[in-house]
Amino acid sequence: MDRRIEKSKKAIMDALTSLMAEKDFDKITINEIAERANVNRGTVYLHYVDKFDLLNQCIEIHLNQLLSSCMIPQSQEISRNSPKADMLQIFHYLEQHISFYFILLTNKGTPTFRDQLLHMVQEMISVHLNRQNILIRVNKDFLVQFVASATVGIVEWWIINEMPYPAASMVDQLWQLFEKVELVNP
Repeated sequence: MDRRIEKSKKAIMDALTSLMAEKDFDKITINEIAERANVNRGTVYLHYVDKFDLLNQCIEIHLNQLLSSCMIPQSQEISRNSPKADMLQIFHYLEQHISFYFILLTNKGTPTFRDQLLHMVQEMISVHLNRQNILIRVNKDFLVQFVASATVGIVEWWIINEMPYPAASMVDQLWQLFEKVELVNP
C-alpha cells in the first residue's frame, strides 16, 4: 500500500479514536474526523463508506493486531504456546494498549467492539476444545458461549476499572475458573 494512503488512514483512525475519548461515537461527524485528521472530507470517504465502516475497520485492525502480536492461531493450527501462556500474552497486550480498549469499551454507541471481541474469544475457545480431548458434559455450543461471555465480561471489567489486578493475577484467576468448568485439564 502507498505510504501516503497508509498515513492518511492512520490519521483518520487516530482522529476517530481521539474524538471517541471526548464524546459518544453517535455524536461524531465525518467533518470532525476529517478536521482532526487534517484531511479533506473526501479523503475520509475515499477510504471508508461512512463513520460506521471506519469504526469497524479500526476495530478489525486492532483485533487482528491483538491476535498477531500474541501469536494466537485463527485456524486449527497448533499454537507454540500453552493456552494459558496465550491468555497471558493477551492480557499483557491489553495492558499495553489500555487507552484504545478503554475508549471502545466505555464509549456509548460502540457495542460493535464488544461483539467482535466476543466472537474472537468464541472462536479461540472452539479451537481449543477441538484440539483437546476433554470430556464435555454439556453442549459444546453452550459451553463456548458461557465461557466466552464470562471471559469478555472479566476483560471488560478489568479494563473499565483501570486494571486493578496485574495481568498474571487475572490469568491465574481465570484459569482456576476454567479448571472448575473443566475447560482445561488440571
